[in-house]
Amino acid sequence: MRIVYKVLAYLVAIEVAVQASVMVFGDAGLGKWVGQGGVLDKTVMESEASPFPEVIGFMVHGINGMMVIPVIALLLLISSFFARVPGAVKAAGLVLLLVAVQVTLGLFGHDIPALGALHGINALLLFTSALYAARRDRGVAVAAPAEPRLGTAG
Repeated sequence: MRIVYKVLAYLVAIEVAVQASVMVFGDAGLGKWVGQGGVLDKTVMESEASPFPEVIGFMVHGINGMMVIPVIALLLLISSFFARVPGAVKAAGLVLLLVAVQVTLGLFGHDIPALGALHGINALLLFTSALYAARRDRGVAVAAPAEPRLGTAG
């Protein structure tokens, strides 16, 4: 179960890196599209059409952030109860809490753009806490079976 816990924690960190990558991909595509004369207005935002290919980055960011990462973080917390790693439950709980804050900041960031800055800072905290959770078992020795002593008389 230690391996499951460790893999899930690293997956959260990887997903946060993916989130940053796809968001910048979408933003760069938007900048290029606007630079070539594209106009971003309400009709474009509400249309089903894809105005530029990189718009997929925004969609992946939304799906990952709203569904994939929360599920992984919840599985991490569940696995932490069985991993027998000191502090694993606390570390996984912190990861789940930061994921909940991240989702909340992302949702309210559409209405209050200043929350976008907090969304970015919290992403860094989440990435760091996921790595911390993944590395909790470093230095924890697994008890080796006792070897019988040879040459000692009872």
